[in-house]
This record gives sequence, structure tokens and C-alpha cells, in this order.
Amino acid sequence: MDKKTREIVGVYIGDRSEDGARKLWDSLPPVYRQCAVCYTDFWAAYAQVIPNNRHQAVGKESGKTNHIERFNNTMRQRISRLVRKTLSFSKKLDNHIGAIWYFIHHYNSCCNA
Repeated sequence: MDKKTREIVGVYIGDRSEDGARKLWDSLPPVYRQCAVCYTDFWAAYAQVIPNNRHQAVGKESGKTNHIERFNNTMRQRISRLVRKTLSFSKKLDNHIGAIWYFIHHYNSCCNA
């Protein structure tokens, strides 16, 4: 997430493995990989993938990750199919991924307005 515009600039949908962290890093536009600083929690996979000069692991008390944490909560609230005990729950992974992408594109279009 871009700190100033709140636009989602890179996405990987999957687990938090080292491979997932690499795919998230690769999803960022080149300008972000060259210039931006990524603030993450202390998950080891991020430290292994993101270059040291572009990565800073911080705790929740720092406030550096609060925007992405807020976005994650908003996504859980608005995409009801992500909650298992809802009537709109889908058993197909492709439907979950499609709903997430749809939400991210809609979210970014509202950021640019």
C-alpha cells in the first residue's frame, strides 16, 4: 500500500511462505522496489526476500503498518465470502481470489477519485 495515496500497489494472494513473500515483492512496480521502504511485521520470510535497504520490520505500536491492517479488516468486513459461516461462502478458491481482486480494483478506483 502506498503510504500517501493508500493505493494497493502490489498483491499476492496465498500463504506467508518465503515463496509468497517473493511473489509479493515481485508484484510491486519497479519504482517501488528501487525507492520505497517496506514496513512489515517481524515475519522471517519478509526479511529473507526484501533487500535490507528497502525493508524495516516494525511492531504494531510503531503505527507504520496501521493502514494495511485497517485495509485487511475492511476487506474481511466487505467480502463476506471470506467468512466461513456466511451464506455467501464459496468453496472454490478461484471465486475467493476473484472477489479479492474485484475488491482491490474497486478500492483503488475509489482512492484515485
